[in-house]
Amino acid sequence: MQEAGNSVQKLNKFAAFGAMAATLVLAGCRQDMHDQPKFFPQRGTTLYADGRSVRPQVANTVARNQLHQDSYYYTGLVDGKEGDGLPFPVTEQVLERGQERYNVYCTPCHSRVGNGEGMIVQRGYAKAGDMHTDRLRTAPLGHFFHVITNGYGAMPDYASQVAPADRWAIVAYIRALQLSQNATQADVPAGSHVEPLPDIAAREGMPSSFATEWPLPGTAVTGTPDGKLMVLPTPGSGTQPSAPAKPAAQPATPGAATPKQ
Repeated sequence: MQEAGNSVQKLNKFAAFGAMAATLVLAGCRQDMHDQPKFFPQRGTTLYADGRSVRPQVANTVARNQLHQDSYYYTGLVDGKEGDGLPFPVTEQVLERGQERYNVYCTPCHSRVGNGEGMIVQRGYAKAGDMHTDRLRTAPLGHFFHVITNGYGAMPDYASQVAPADRWAIVAYIRALQLSQNATQADVPAGSHVEPLPDIAAREGMPSSFATEWPLPGTAVTGTPDGKLMVLPTPGSGTQPSAPAKPAAQPATPGAATPKQ
């Protein structure tokens, strides 16, 4: 009998504890927060005179990292038109940085010399812009920055890959690249010594083929059996192919089959 009484007491304690827990849970299920006055997004209200529940931002509020006070630096535009200037002085370090970034992002389409005959263009991609045409030689500097930032034609934008400072460095290098292919004797400072590129390559210990002339747009370079290069015209270019040297006859190898002509 005593054990039965102890069991009943334990059950009563558990029941009391459960009732207390249920009371606490029910007490926390009030709807005050759900029913309290509040604004719903995109709904109107009579509280404000303009009838809008969402209040406008404080004047001159700018998101983090978007305080672009120098609009030309970030757009290349002045009053909506392409400007013709660089937002910072051009130094040798800027040109070196521009060359490095150009070689990374621009050469696949535009080539190292900027003639629009990059490797992926040679493999069938849309023709890239030739930096040495009259149109682009006279284009304002802001044009190149704007194109890099927003893309142009088949060219995608590179705003996410190339920072604004690097875009301007590329622009400076493009202008230097244009000058290098269209320079005159008047552009050479007095007292400077001008040397052919093959001579400079030889002095630096590079092969003579390191500084050969690049083909003009409208032509392509192909190999010949003797390892030499031959310039071929593209359709409609009107250029005559250069005749490669006839390969020298190779001595017959004993036991080798003679190819048919």
